[in-house]
Amino acid sequence: MNEATVSIFTTLTILLIVGFVIKLFLRLVFQKFPRTSKSIHTYLYKTRSFFLTKPEHELFDILVKNFGDTYYIFPQVHLSSIFNHKIKGQNWQSALNHIDRKSIDFLFCDKAYIKPILAIELDDSSHQREDRIIRDSEVEQNFENANLPLLRFNSQERFHNEEMFEKIREKL
Repeated sequence: MNEATVSIFTTLTILLIVGFVIKLFLRLVFQKFPRTSKSIHTYLYKTRSFFLTKPEHELFDILVKNFGDTYYIFPQVHLSSIFNHKIKGQNWQSALNHIDRKSIDFLFCDKAYIKPILAIELDDSSHQREDRIIRDSEVEQNFENANLPLLRFNSQERFHNEEMFEKIREKL
């Protein structure tokens, strides 16, 4: 064997060994530190003690007692469950983002088709904040655009009164 052949053979052997060592090193690194995008992270959650606030629960009981024979009444409904955001000619993702993470306190639906008929929002003191006033205005506009009635009641008012029932009956 001449010197050039030995040099090429030695170089190839060294390259193979270095390549094998790099491959082995990378395999160990990725096994020890897997990519976060492919690994599943488990978050911890606790069940809430109460699904509704005290005023919401009180109003829910009154609504079910007075209207539950005729209508399904669902509490805490997300707007994205009520409204179809996929309207031809608009950006669907932007429309969804506009209503995402917003909800109303109660939704009346007919019992035949579970079609939304009336929404009720119970306003507590947080609805006096500037950000909530803007949010409430946007929500009212969403309901108006969708031709779905939305009633607002103050959580400080007495719920069990004929005036409130009459407002609800007018919209149903």
